Amino acid sequence: MVMKPFSQSLKLMGNNFTITVVAEDNAAAQHFIGIAAEEIRRIERLLTTFSNDSQTNRINNNAGIAPVVVDEEVFRLIERSIAISKITQGAFDITYGSIDKSLWNFDRAMSSLPSKEEALKRVHLINYNNIILDASNTSVYLKEKGMRIGFGGIGKGYAAEMSKALLMRQGVSSGIINASGDLTAWGMQPDGSPWRIGISNPDRPQDVFSYMDISGKAVATSGNYEKYIMIGGKKYSHTIDPKTGLPISGIKSVTVISANAEFADAMATPIAVMGIKAGLYLIDQIPDLYCIIIDDHNNIYTSKNINLN
Repeated sequence: MVMKPFSQSLKLMGNNFTITVVAEDNAAAQHFIGIAAEEIRRIERLLTTFSNDSQTNRINNNAGIAPVVVDEEVFRLIERSIAISKITQGAFDITYGSIDKSLWNFDRAMSSLPSKEEALKRVHLINYNNIILDASNTSVYLKEKGMRIGFGGIGKGYAAEMSKALLMRQGVSSGIINASGDLTAWGMQPDGSPWRIGISNPDRPQDVFSYMDISGKAVATSGNYEKYIMIGGKKYSHTIDPKTGLPISGIKSVTVISANAEFADAMATPIAVMGIKAGLYLIDQIPDLYCIIIDDHNNIYTSKNINLN
């Protein structure tokens, strides 16, 4: 029986997901890809802020009013998000949803930055310490009126990890879930070699400067080469520092490698916010976590024990 890789790209969670499975024929592959896609859609329904009856919006609509009982998996995801906020000293914070779109809108021609004062006025609602969790009834309460949570920094990785686990339980021994660059791979290619990815040059994403074996690993990249604005000849990333409300500058891209897609996804942006020195120091403290940082001058920095080839 000859096994082959089959891939399909789908628009899910507002992103392009490419699901690859190794299967004996196209019919089997389509069946498994369908299962993975449905799992990602299920998670999207729980976490989206674009649907009034999602659990995220119910939490947000009751900010400063009342706790909201949520599914255990949403509760646990929020719990893990708060743990990541603690280890990144707030550089990762799901209450970033409190920043108003009127302050930052990368989809239109911004000609000037908001003032520091204006930005700071908005960020006072960003504070993961004001998420009150009650494990006895899996309820979530946002203490301040106007607070909002959002899973943009962790949701794609969570969906990739959950759909991978589901496929593995269904007996799919090898594949890749790629959520717009946040990906997780398991098993080997049909010829027995590991799955590999290219690490792109941020200035020319089609140019690859290095390759990495990724079987059994997850990779996430946060970069300013897709979303940014130019003001006064300077490039500003769409990554906002939750403490100042202003965009970071100086780092083009951060690629994080971990055993878990959710963790890789959640760590990529805060490393960019923390900066090169503090970011690498933190990564080196955490077992099985690695990263590659490219600064605005195309200098490459890597954490300890990483092998690029």
